[in-house]
Amino acid sequence: MPMTIAFLLCLAAWTPQTSMQVRRVGAVTPSPDGRLAAYTQARAILEPGKSRWLAQAFLARAGGSHPVQLTRDEAGAGSLSFSPDGRFLYFLSRRSGLTNLWRIAIDGGEAERLTDWRGSFGAYQLSPDGKWVAVAGADPTGEVAKARPPRPVARVAGEEQTNFNLWRLPVEHDAGGERPLRRILDAPYHVVAFDWSPDSRRIAFEHAPDSGENAWPRSDVSEVDLDSGAVEVLAGGPAAEGEPRYSPDGRFLAYLRTADRARWAGEEQVALIPRGGGPHRALPDTFDRGPSLSLWPGLIPRKAMGVVLGWSADSSRLLFAGAKGTRFILYGVSLDGVAAPVYVPRGVVGGAALNASGTYVGFVQESSSEPPEAFVMDLSGGAPVRVSSANRDLGELPLGETRSVRWNSRDGLEIEGLLTLPAGYQEGKKYPLIALIHGGPMGWWNESFIGAPGIYSLASFAARGYAVLRPNIRGSGGYGKEFRFANFNDWGGKDYEDLMTGVDRLVSTGVADPDRLAVMGWSYGGYMTSWVVTQTNRFKAAVVGAGVTNLWSMAGVTDILDFLPDYFSAEPWDNLPLYLEHSPLYHVKRVATPTLILHGDADLRVPVSQGYEFYNALKRRGVTAEMVVYPGMTHGPGNPETELDLMQRHLDWLERYVR
Repeated sequence: MPMTIAFLLCLAAWTPQTSMQVRRVGAVTPSPDGRLAAYTQARAILEPGKSRWLAQAFLARAGGSHPVQLTRDEAGAGSLSFSPDGRFLYFLSRRSGLTNLWRIAIDGGEAERLTDWRGSFGAYQLSPDGKWVAVAGADPTGEVAKARPPRPVARVAGEEQTNFNLWRLPVEHDAGGERPLRRILDAPYHVVAFDWSPDSRRIAFEHAPDSGENAWPRSDVSEVDLDSGAVEVLAGGPAAEGEPRYSPDGRFLAYLRTADRARWAGEEQVALIPRGGGPHRALPDTFDRGPSLSLWPGLIPRKAMGVVLGWSADSSRLLFAGAKGTRFILYGVSLDGVAAPVYVPRGVVGGAALNASGTYVGFVQESSSEPPEAFVMDLSGGAPVRVSSANRDLGELPLGETRSVRWNSRDGLEIEGLLTLPAGYQEGKKYPLIALIHGGPMGWWNESFIGAPGIYSLASFAARGYAVLRPNIRGSGGYGKEFRFANFNDWGGKDYEDLMTGVDRLVSTGVADPDRLAVMGWSYGGYMTSWVVTQTNRFKAAVVGAGVTNLWSMAGVTDILDFLPDYFSAEPWDNLPLYLEHSPLYHVKRVATPTLILHGDADLRVPVSQGYEFYNALKRRGVTAEMVVYPGMTHGPGNPETELDLMQRHLDWLERYVR
């Protein structure tokens, strides 16, 4: 091959900078009549000190015509919804300096601000009759914020939480040109989610004792009569209940319910309340006992794991999204108890939403080799129609092929994973292998686009000649409740065997070079990475991202205090030997692998002290280690600049120690 051509081919490869060109597509909302669809499209802004994802509202015809950009303000737009008559698109934006509700006519014109909210704005929903907007939020006048000193002398733990109440305001001005805001509830709890009744006279809402991440197991569902203000508890047992949804005919209220003891690994089913009276009844279990729209694989509270999309137009079935293996699909369950897939994509769907009439569903679809785009599907039949062109100009750089692979762990349990081969893979040639472990541990690897930006640039790994194994080890979502609960009291046990037998399988088949192995992961994946290097020296490099390294200390500093006691069936002071035995720090004397530790200093889920404990132990023992701390970062990157740095650091560490 001539040198010039070889050089050009080397340049024409995927890099972390290429990943930053991928546009993110947000929730896709069809109009009430299904003729239009609205969605957000976000691009990365990488200006120093101003790095962010800037999302704008787009409007497209459901037939697939060229989309139109509706908003252009530098504050962006999000949380889109149509008015019941389809004339306006409502959205949230910070263009006034604080988050407020705006609307814009779909045929163009200037956006109009509907609220002057001075505090925390949570979520909003239009009433079915189009006359009202309900808002979940706090401190709309800003009086609380004004009363706080700019630099408090002290902060009392727990008092920084802000509970959301329910508020109502008219869509149109009154005779005086105002939209008077009325507080709906007079209660000390925190409103999480809510839904209008079909007649616009009541609101069902989920509420928790407070806004802390640890409060969801005590959530209940109540209903408020808007005329009288009377509140009735509809579902308030020992289970966690939430996400209420009225049927269009008003006969039922659907909600999600956990088992009587809510579990952090996720165990939910859809239940129905007959509005005419009668006992609650549960619909058949979904495949994974956790209908979900979240693709984030970190340590996440249950509220990110359970979202019901809504009802069909005739009130005969509920629609939801759920994981099955490495796919993420749309399901429907009828009131007679028959559950069936509504749409099985080639990859995964996300950002799904029903229109107000329950006749169309919009969603974002992507696959391992296809970037995200917006689609709309008629629920009466027909194939999804693509309505966006967010990533049309991305180009055709070579991507490594991604395959589903299966193997048996040491105890015979079948494990599935995704194997991304190097770009230009040659059969029979051995390649360096990255074992990449997801978070959760109830997260799972799915067939999303490998070129997407984030913590890891899978396409960049493949372009550099690495094979990447992403195993869905026991404890993962997508394979049923029994599989998801199979790592209780056993972190670092059989889940470790699942990982290592997968690596052995790729070594034995000739894909992986046994002398060039690396391991990495984020959150629980960071835990597993730090555990792996205490158990074996087979890996030439490791990267621990926001990892749990000391279960004993983690149990006392995380913002989800019930999490580890649930997974290990006891508080640490009641079974300290179990916590110590499963803590990587307890076995740190075995580590010899060069280890990079990445952590945010504002992480409340897995506080940065977890990273420092492992890093300092490695350094004191003379192990090659480096720790990078990101100022202001929580449990994951919040801006493109940080994502780009994370992607590049992973690559650089591999190039230094694996090549």
